[in-house]
Amino acid sequence: MTKTNAVVAIYKSHDEVEAAIEELRQSGFDLKKLSVVGRDDHTVEHVVGYYNAGDRMKHWGKLGAFWGGLWGLLLGSALFLIPGIGPLLVAGPLVGMIVGGLEGAMGGAVVAGGLSALGAGLYSMGIPKDSILEYETAVKSGKYVLIAHGSDVETVHAREIISRTNPEALEAHQPAFAHTETCAVGA
Repeated sequence: MTKTNAVVAIYKSHDEVEAAIEELRQSGFDLKKLSVVGRDDHTVEHVVGYYNAGDRMKHWGKLGAFWGGLWGLLLGSALFLIPGIGPLLVAGPLVGMIVGGLEGAMGGAVVAGGLSALGAGLYSMGIPKDSILEYETAVKSGKYVLIAHGSDVETVHAREIISRTNPEALEAHQPAFAHTETCAVGA
């Protein structure tokens, strides 16, 4: 994988992250370089089911329109059950990173420090372990994590736009090196 930067923002609600995505879209940011992570509290939302039809994942429940809209805009979508975190809905390039981590774990590889599948996906994007803990904690508490990936120019532009949307937290990550190995999930 080539070296890319990431801008990570934490939002308290799906409305806030949706507004941030709309700001990025209107500013011309490539939405295929965005990822969103949020918990699926399906017991609260009375979800009837999930299915994947081509590149569109359907989610029936209170936040169905929100997640359904993201599936159409962002590249990739998945539902993961992550031990210690619970069910997560993920949209964007982070999906492939998490799947890569899960596939590596199946082969017996282990990440030092025992990262979750979400942590392994974030780590493979060049996000440091101390920040990963912050993002996992935010997701566990029902918040949403928005990640903009890209070159220096793209992430500076994304950070400028995202900062205007008043996220709870905003951090830019410039990896010191490109991760070329697949990060696997610890037990």
